[in-house]
Amino acid sequence: MWSKTYSQKVRGLSADKVWQVWTDVNQWHRWQGDIEYAKLDGEFKVGNRFVLKPKGGPRVSIELIEVVTNTLFTDLTRFPLARMYGTHAFVDHGEELEIKTTMRVEGWLSLLWRKLVAEGIAKGMPEQTAQLIEQARRV
Repeated sequence: MWSKTYSQKVRGLSADKVWQVWTDVNQWHRWQGDIEYAKLDGEFKVGNRFVLKPKGGPRVSIELIEVVTNTLFTDLTRFPLARMYGTHAFVDHGEELEIKTTMRVEGWLSLLWRKLVAEGIAKGMPEQTAQLIEQARRV
């Protein structure tokens, strides 16, 4: 198993504003420069899936496996003989809100999928978090 976490604390931003941006999957392409589109049909709830098309990559189906409003969500991408989990959480520290993303890959071919996909995602987590914060400040 492999995992990588990125965390950033921010002042003057509420979890509900960040949540509004994170749960509006169909608009992710407006603030995430590395994707062509993301499409969720239906509600942002456990069991629902969305399709994401990274720039230069194939589209993937991602399932929401855990959703706690204004607190966290976990998504699951299934690869041949591996699974990749993305957990996106908020931690309230009073004056600051911590935005935390953890990517985890497990399974027989986890090393392969880590190299092909997960490490690239992990490298982009600081920029993606900054873009998320910027977008949430506009809400």
